[in-house]
Parts: sequence; structure tokens; C-alpha cells
Amino acid sequence: MLVYDDGGRKVAGFKTQTDCGIRAVAVACGLPYKQARKLLQEHARKGKAGNGAIARGIYKEDMTSALESLGWVWRSAPKFTGRKARYTDIPRGRVIVRMARHYAAVIDGNLHDTWDSSRKMVYGYWEKS
Repeated sequence: MLVYDDGGRKVAGFKTQTDCGIRAVAVACGLPYKQARKLLQEHARKGKAGNGAIARGIYKEDMTSALESLGWVWRSAPKFTGRKARYTDIPRGRVIVRMARHYAAVIDGNLHDTWDSSRKMVYGYWEKS
């Protein structure tokens, strides 16, 4: 089920539409939007992006670094014969899924996002260890 959730973007005063990673971290980790944004910028500055620019997306390596600093670990999506993994195939709890060109929070099987990304393939997910 889709739960509309902007991760506190509007309250924080932001209007950008290309912030899926920030929203996913804010929602799944329970962080204020600005704090999630700052965390990802710091790891993008030290990581693959090299300059802290996250306005056009976040590299998986930089997202992984940021989440590892919070005690989260990467897990590959389950494999199926004849179909691709979807968010509904991910274990219950609080996770961040990496989809094709998108990140989203999933909490107890519910997709938390600003649009219906439920049909996107899931490559894997991060969960709190």
C-alpha cells in the first residue's frame, strides 16, 4: 500500500522533486528532512560524487556510506524465477529500497513515497543491523 510521505520536505521549506534519497532516509531513519539532507551531502562530498551535490541524485556508494554510519546494512533483493523483486517482497520492518533510478522507504510492507513507485524493480535494500 502506498502511504504519501514527503519526509518533512514541505515543512523544511524545500520544493525540489529530485530528493527521493533524502525522503527515504528521513522517513526510514526517523530523521528531520534537513538532517537527512545534511548527512547525505556530507557523504557525497567524501564519496563518489566528490562535491556534495545531491540535487540530481545520490550514488549508491554514497547512500551506503551514509546509512552505514547510522548502523544500516545492505541486502540484495530476493531472487525469483520469471519475475523481478518488488517492494512487497522485502522483509517487514523499516527499510530503504533501491529501485531503478529511485530510493523509497518501506515500513512494515507499506511504501512511503510521494508517488506510486510500487511497480519499480527492487535491486536491494538497507536495514538497521
